[in-house]
This record gives sequence, structure tokens and C-alpha cells, in this order.
Amino acid sequence: MNNNTNDAIVIKRAKTESEKRRFVRFNWELYKDCEYAVPDLLEPTLDTFDPKKNPALDFCELELFMAFRGDTMVGRIAAIINRRANERWQQKNVRFGWIDFIDDIEVTKALLDAAEQWGRERGMDTIVGPLGFTDMDLEGMLTDGYDQLSTLNSIYNYPYYPEHMRKLGYVKDAGWVERKVMVPKNGHEANMEKYFKVAELVKKRYGFRLHKFKNKSEIRKGGYIQKVLDVVNKSYANLYGYCELDEKMMQVYADQYLLFLDKRYLSVVETAEGEVIGMGICITSLSRAVQKAKARIFPFGWWHLAKALWFTRKPQVLDMLLVGVQPEYQDKGANALFFADIIPEAIKDGYEWAETHHQLEDNIPSQAQWKNLDCTIHKRRCTFKKAL
Repeated sequence: MNNNTNDAIVIKRAKTESEKRRFVRFNWELYKDCEYAVPDLLEPTLDTFDPKKNPALDFCELELFMAFRGDTMVGRIAAIINRRANERWQQKNVRFGWIDFIDDIEVTKALLDAAEQWGRERGMDTIVGPLGFTDMDLEGMLTDGYDQLSTLNSIYNYPYYPEHMRKLGYVKDAGWVERKVMVPKNGHEANMEKYFKVAELVKKRYGFRLHKFKNKSEIRKGGYIQKVLDVVNKSYANLYGYCELDEKMMQVYADQYLLFLDKRYLSVVETAEGEVIGMGICITSLSRAVQKAKARIFPFGWWHLAKALWFTRKPQVLDMLLVGVQPEYQDKGANALFFADIIPEAIKDGYEWAETHHQLEDNIPSQAQWKNLDCTIHKRRCTFKKAL
């Protein structure tokens, strides 16, 4: 490997399968010695870039750029144009995502220059990121919480990343926070009883009820995949940059979630008439398992994932993947049913704390739902933008 820092930076496009594989694995190479990072899983990430497997590429354009100094890969970036989101928000944005680079601002500049030029050539007037094809992909650059273990569904990056962005003229566009929520036991109970009281109250007042499942087959056959993701579409519709999920995308994401799902940690809230109005989805943390698997499922990485999912006697961390309530029911206590359902399970299974999904820092109703639990904001992240 040639590590001569005097070599010119060369940008190449990842077109072949081997090039795309190298694009994905750069993240693992850069972070393999970092105890807090959870690198991209190779196989699912390759599927994300495959038009035959990712329906988002029906309405998105994609280019993958790699930066080299000599024969050493030193960075990567994905440039994306989501035509559906641009139309919805009346924007001309090119997104950048899957961005990684060594601590050399010239490398960062070369990568961003490539994405910027690609966007200009297609009529875009702003570049923004890190974002994926949709909100179900990884988004937001970490700006605080570098000493906290990342999650499977979030980005980890070194502290120099946002420093480079600011030096290159990028400014903050949107911000998110993530919380460590202590499982209510052993002195961390806080005001958890309020969730149980509110849950009983809304059952009586509005007829809300929980729908629980006997097996994963019942989830599919009952059409609950689409019902649950319809809640995501409705509850997230007006949030930053949201791109509506269509039926094909719902099926792809459902296949991903069902693979790891423990049905006890899927809570679906319905009205008395059976309309799905809210949901919460949690899985046991796979962060350490992905690290042990070296961010590959095959040939042997699957064992570490399976061990974490089904054979760990004392799981420590529960990841909250999705929590959503339809807007018209958000002030009626529907989310209390979710908490009242999950808390006893988490206590019984021995979890110590839960990691929330990232929430927009200006989404006050979403922030307020944690107020009766012992929790703290331990990570912050944001997107950056720049006019082209």
C-alpha cells in the first residue's frame, strides 16, 4: 500500500461489484479499531446500492465515489438525488451519504467537490447530508457522544468530520438528539407509574387497545407490515426531509426488521374499531455482535448476530428502532400503551437501558414522551448543507 501523502488525490466511481464491495468495506477498515463504532454490515449495504433489491432506486439517482492517494483508498461518498423528496419539499437537493474519510481535509474536499459537481450537472442548487435514500437509511453526522457505543441504525464518525464540514463552508441544516433511557428498576423508576395510569385511562376513554402477535406469520398475514409502516408515513410526513414509503419499500424494510424482531417487542396500538394508530419496535442491541462479526453476515458473522438475538442470558441494551403515533392521536396518550407494554418485558429480560432512535431536536412532542423516565441526552447529530 502506498501511503505517500504527496500523491495526488484521485476520485474514482464505484461501478463493478468488487468496487462497490471496496466502497462498503472502507467503513470497516477505518473504524475496525474503534470500540464505539458499529460499521456498515456488508451484505445489507450492498443490497441498498442494488437497483434490483432497493425500490428507492426507482425514484433516486445514485453515484458512488471513492478517493485514492496512490493505491490507498482514503475516503468515500455517495451522491443521491431523491426526486420524490425534492418534489414533496419543493427543493433541488443533492444528498450525500455513506461519507467517510481520513483526517485530511484535502480528501474531504475532493469527495465533496465530486458530489457537488455531480449535483450541479443534474440541475441541483443545494447539497445536504449525511442522508440516505429515505429516512429508513442512516442519516445525521455525529457531533457529540463520540465516547458512546453506536447502534446498528445510526452513523458513528470521528470528531474531525464536522470540523472538516465547517471549514469547507457547510452549515448545520437539521439536528437530532438520542437518549439513554434507564430501564425502570433499581432506583431508576422515576415516574414510570404514570405510563400505566395513562394507558388504563385512554383504554377506558377512547377504547384504545394493544395488538400483540403470536408469531411472525401473523404479522405478515394480517397485513400489519403495511399498517405499521402506514403509521410511519403519517406520523413522520411533515418531519425534516421525509420521503413517503411505498408498498415495495415497505416490504423490503419489513423483511429487514422481521429478521431481527422479537414479537414481544412489537407493540401495535389500535382504536376500538381496529385501526392501527401507533406502534413501537425494539430489538436487542446488535452493536457488539456486528463488531465481533467484522461487519459481515457471511460466512460466519451470522453466528454472532444469532447469539446476541437468541442466546444472550443477560442482554444489556435495548434499541428503540421506531416509535410513532398518527398526528391526530399524539395528544391522547396513545404512546403510553407502548411504554406500559415494553417496560415490564424489559425489566423481566434484564435490560439495563434503552437507546432511543434519533429525534429532531425541535420536535417538542416527541421529546416530551421520555419525561417520566430516568434518561439523558447522550448523543447529538446533524445534517450539513451548502449552496451550489
